[in-house]
Amino acid sequence: MIIVMKSGSTQEQVEAVERKLRDLGFQTHPIYGEVKTVIGAVGDKRLVKPHSIIHMDGVENIVPIMSPYKLVGRELISEDTIIDVDGVPIGGKELAVMAGPCAVESEEQLMEAAVKIKETGAKILRGGAFKPRTSPYSFQGLEEEGLKLLAQVGKETGLKIVTEVVDTRDVELVSQYADILQIGARSMQNFRLLSECGKADKPVLLKRGLSATIEEWLMAAEYILSAGNPNVILCERGIRTFETATRNTLDINAIPVVKERSHLPIIVDPSHATGNWRWVEAAAKASIAAGADGLMIEVHPDPSSATSDGQQSLKPEKFVELIKALKPIAQAVNRTI
Repeated sequence: MIIVMKSGSTQEQVEAVERKLRDLGFQTHPIYGEVKTVIGAVGDKRLVKPHSIIHMDGVENIVPIMSPYKLVGRELISEDTIIDVDGVPIGGKELAVMAGPCAVESEEQLMEAAVKIKETGAKILRGGAFKPRTSPYSFQGLEEEGLKLLAQVGKETGLKIVTEVVDTRDVELVSQYADILQIGARSMQNFRLLSECGKADKPVLLKRGLSATIEEWLMAAEYILSAGNPNVILCERGIRTFETATRNTLDINAIPVVKERSHLPIIVDPSHATGNWRWVEAAAKASIAAGADGLMIEVHPDPSSATSDGQQSLKPEKFVELIKALKPIAQAVNRTI
């Protein structure tokens, strides 16, 4: 529910309402506006009798939050959230571009990709150190050595780092090296992992599950916010349907739907959505036109020798061409890239 305070209510009155709500078992989230202050209260509404709050000094009204995702939805926070990744904004006018290899293989491979990525103006390097795979016999990543390479290349190029965390036991370790913690599609409903990342002090990129509805996806984000971390970036990466021509089916509809229902930024991963580098550009253009706040694109110096997802990875020179092709699309929707 939302507690609307009267115009001119004092800080002491706001704090008194917060204390009352916390005593009743609610999490409180005050939002201070120019005219009024509102307090978001998240918890079991059966625990509170409305009259015990409405008669408190400074309280004007109590408004129920109807959506199941209280912190993620727009009922509590109406303005778009912009995530600040150590000076790099995600969710504002400038589109965020995250690019790099699916898996970190070597310093040379990572640095070659990173240099080209930076030349385009992209500011975030992606790369997998922990690689959960369908087959237990496939390459599983370099783990901490991969994290060290990411951090080293990030420091040398000035790029921020996003990489996946797959286990609650690794959240602290990955946080030491990465600027953004990625939760992959397979882990979207690993609620222990969501909560653990919610306790971290790093932004979290939450990919949509293979067969997850938009509501399930937003509820997964709610786990992270409810644990204390407000810095969540949603990532649409295609869902599993009956179609087999592409790796997944890119749900363009999800972009405007999420924009309407949530204040969190949303980016799109056209590489996983299509599964083929030849279709990445078209899917990326469509995503920006639909209102996405950024893109995550796989780039590899030599896709034919990639240990993971080579068929959907762009060569660095193709990535440069892609960014050039996206500029007029961005401009048409009043964004920059």
